[in-house]
Amino acid sequence: MLEAFIYDAVRTPRGRGKVNGALHTVAPLELGAAVLRALPQRGTFSPDLVDEVIFGCVEAVDDQGANLARSAVLEAGWGDTVPGFMVARFCGSALDAVNTGAAKVMSGQADCIVAGGVEMNSLVPMLVGTGGPSVSDVFFNDRVLQTPQGVAADLIATLEGFSRTDVDTFAAASHRRAFDAQRAGAFQRSLVPVHDRVGHLLLAEDELVRSDVTAESLGKLKASFAESGQKMGFDATVRYRYPQVDRIDHIHHAGNSSGIADGASAVLLGSERAGRSLGLTPRARIVATASAATDPCIMLTAPVPATRKCLERAGLTVDDIDLFEVNEAFASVVLHFMRHMKVPHEKVNVVGGAIALGHPVGATGGMLVGTVVDELERRNAKRALVTMCTGLGMAVATIVERV
Repeated sequence: MLEAFIYDAVRTPRGRGKVNGALHTVAPLELGAAVLRALPQRGTFSPDLVDEVIFGCVEAVDDQGANLARSAVLEAGWGDTVPGFMVARFCGSALDAVNTGAAKVMSGQADCIVAGGVEMNSLVPMLVGTGGPSVSDVFFNDRVLQTPQGVAADLIATLEGFSRTDVDTFAAASHRRAFDAQRAGAFQRSLVPVHDRVGHLLLAEDELVRSDVTAESLGKLKASFAESGQKMGFDATVRYRYPQVDRIDHIHHAGNSSGIADGASAVLLGSERAGRSLGLTPRARIVATASAATDPCIMLTAPVPATRKCLERAGLTVDDIDLFEVNEAFASVVLHFMRHMKVPHEKVNVVGGAIALGHPVGATGGMLVGTVVDELERRNAKRALVTMCTGLGMAVATIVERV
């Protein structure tokens, strides 16, 4: 089997995913085109050498609808010859795009792939456009006992015994790490500043990062999901599925959950032959990929089986991995991962995560791949694993090795 190498990875800064965010006036098409333009400019190669562009997007409707990957190719000025298609696996969409691109290279179906994603939560809010059985089909929901993700995060905390102090302390560490990393310039290699159509700079660094967040300040925030759990009946759903739980401890809020964000990412993947054609030296390689699924009621625990499957495919153990990126959908998700995989916090999300940086859902996976490649190089380390929980109880995982 051929190897799939990572030759470069870029991303936009994460903008605040609200109407007052710096990227709110930019079209998703422009964000996707921005990261595509950056890759050949940085590598001084012709985009004609790219066989395919694969983008993830969660809410692929309205301005994010149709085939945004192919549209971004045309908008970026890459000419007419590069095709593109979209991938949808909720929050894991961009990471699945990377894994799909790697599979195409490893199987010889392509020499060079660009994979990533685009999401503008400020323009197309989550669950507004795509709908689906989870929103519209009461019989489906009765059958699978799905809950809102925030309630699922609180369920994890309840079952695992994580306290409000535990999740707030973890979240404060994410904010501190992100602020320190930003101040040290850790994100600069991958960042592509975003300009408007007349060339004015809109955003050059991640907009959500703050320096003043502590566990004490987070402790003053009101829990966000108690009302949906108690008044909308989801706590009862959870107790039916998990009868050992007599009450749900609602401890998650905006400060210990992923920040709503806008952004785009792109990872340049290729074979060894593609590297020669591009004139580029590989920075890393994809070692193994996996996906897994668990109970959609608790929903957010699948990173553990996905990671175990990925490690088994690679013939590796947890001790062989130097860095882990576990997407910070909610604090309890990462705490659950660290406990069950026996991974110390010192190895996990070393430059902060989505709690501090934000989570442009359809783009985050590509961003995390770029983050681990940058951090492996900065720390002279060897291997990293990226994993993300997704809706309906799924997860994706990818192992990357520096070369």
